[in-house]
Amino acid sequence: MTLDSPKGPTEWGEGRHGVGPWEGELPDSPLYDAALLAEGDTRNVVDAYRYWTREAIVADIDARRHPLHVAIENFENDANIGTVVRTANAFAVDTVHIVGRRRWNRRGAMVTDRYQHLMHHPDVSSLLEWAAGEGITVVAIDNTPGSVPLETAELPRKCLLLFGQEGPGITPEAAEGALMTCSIAQFGSTRSINAGVAAGIAMHSWIRQHADLGAAW
Repeated sequence: MTLDSPKGPTEWGEGRHGVGPWEGELPDSPLYDAALLAEGDTRNVVDAYRYWTREAIVADIDARRHPLHVAIENFENDANIGTVVRTANAFAVDTVHIVGRRRWNRRGAMVTDRYQHLMHHPDVSSLLEWAAGEGITVVAIDNTPGSVPLETAELPRKCLLLFGQEGPGITPEAAEGALMTCSIAQFGSTRSINAGVAAGIAMHSWIRQHADLGAAW
């Protein structure tokens, strides 16, 4: 499988995103979606994936996913989950785990959940049990007394970053089941950072420590 798409896409005019219908001889490859080739591709995907089928995109990302997992507690139907999923997709996170309520607001995901693996766990104990069975180390992210500064922490390579609800933070059970709890340095008046923003900061901290930056788009 190659990411070098043949020449052929035509940019849409001003005000439209993506590329128009394919011009010239159609590519002979199972990677491509016939409808997209004929009608244009306005999806929020990188140029290398233009006109590809969703299945082909997922398969290609699967070959390059990082051994990083992200979990967020969803006991109050947190609207930040969509943002977490979108960011996880950008960093090629293995799986996003939803703990608690199965349903969540997908609007913030900007359709990236189609390309991101998701897993549901009814409660924190089931998540911790799953992580232990997979040999994945859990690291909680919360600004609590005794937490380790994320800026200096060495994150495990095979890692699950666990985030709590907006406001109350992680549950005591989550903190107890984690190897450590990391805090994000703050210098202003607010008591907490938006959960979606905090997840992005933490994921990028892992990326800086473990990812092959030469493989980034």
